Amino acid sequence: MGLWTRMKRSVRSLFGGFIEKTEDPELILQQTIRDMRDRVPELNNSVAQVMATEKLLAKNKERLETQQVDLDSKIRASVKMGRDDIATAYIGQLQQVQIDLQKTSQQLEHANLASKQALKARDNYVLQMQRRTAEAMQLINQSKQAKLQEQLAQTMESFQLGDDASTFNEMRDKIDRRAAAAEAKMQLGSASVDTQMQEIEREALDMQLADKLLAYKRDMGLLGAGTGAPGTQALPAEGETGSGQNGTGGR
Repeated sequence: MGLWTRMKRSVRSLFGGFIEKTEDPELILQQTIRDMRDRVPELNNSVAQVMATEKLLAKNKERLETQQVDLDSKIRASVKMGRDDIATAYIGQLQQVQIDLQKTSQQLEHANLASKQALKARDNYVLQMQRRTAEAMQLINQSKQAKLQEQLAQTMESFQLGDDASTFNEMRDKIDRRAAAAEAKMQLGSASVDTQMQEIEREALDMQLADKLLAYKRDMGLLGAGTGAPGTQALPAEGETGSGQNGTGGR
């Protein structure tokens, strides 16, 4: 195992837990989908280059085949005219063209195979990308559902522990106290002067009725001579005057 590999393994063992906690599966899957889609144009460019090489070799082969036919015709014409020297020169060119044609034909076969493989690889990648994209979307939905369930579980756990419940109770009591204080202030504010005057008049009327009741009882002899309400003067009996209450004043 190389030193660099061991160093990477050590770093991953140290920071792997921290990185795992900070990783968001949804963001990573979305980024993976984007990376896969970004590779499609690169693959298309690579396939296009392979196909361009194939087409170039095909044109080169066609040109060499044309040269081969042309040189063969020239050799036959030179031989017919008795120009063996010219025919020999054309034969040398023809041999070189035939060598080039053979090499080009072999290269073209490889290019055809490479083009097919490149197209197949590109198609397989696109198919795999579509499959992975669909799978990633399902995983993202599952991740969202898992997050929601975690939030609900945390909420229910807080309720079970009584934290939120105690907070709600405390706030409810505080609001009830504020509402009661406001209601009391409203009642105090609604007690007007007219209401207070009515209470005073009602109290005065009650006092007058009590005084009259006391006077009736005194006239009827139901009360002693010295009995009376504080601050209330006894009324004179019928037929008596203020100066002759003892019966000796006129005698």
